[in-house]
Amino acid sequence: MTDLPAVPALLDTLEQGLRRYLEERSIQHPLLVGIRTGGVWVASELHRRLGLDEPWGELDISFYRDDFSRIGLNPRVTPSHLPFETEGRDLVLVDDVIMSGRTIRAAMNELFDYGRPSSVSLVALLDMRGRELPIQPDVCGQQLTLPPTQRVKLVGPDPLTVEIREVKA
Repeated sequence: MTDLPAVPALLDTLEQGLRRYLEERSIQHPLLVGIRTGGVWVASELHRRLGLDEPWGELDISFYRDDFSRIGLNPRVTPSHLPFETEGRDLVLVDDVIMSGRTIRAAMNELFDYGRPSSVSLVALLDMRGRELPIQPDVCGQQLTLPPTQRVKLVGPDPLTVEIREVKA
């Protein structure tokens, strides 16, 4: 059985890493954008911890997924909400778990429909290292490896916890 990290410790690591990353890149006014649902929870917490003045945004990437025709529409699809202009801005895309990279590809496609940001950085609470696309987080809370029959899921929002779920091989 894999020991799961505690979310508060992951958030501490993610916050420290993101602060360092933003400083190294001289990004002074980042805009956080969380991917629903877990990425929104993480973005909200990072926004609070970083003390950012500008609001954070939410993406629902359902229509941008490359498997949309196969999996159909999620009954809980809600519109994305970006309460700011993205053109020429430094965006920090936030997700809870990165695995294949396909969710991030879909999120970036949607972001660029809103305008051309100056930069897009990627942060993830957990990096599962199971890429199908060449997409890597700039900052992550922790890398985690699980057997093919298991997936990790962020559960929340209050409190935020991570769980392992069994899947069919």
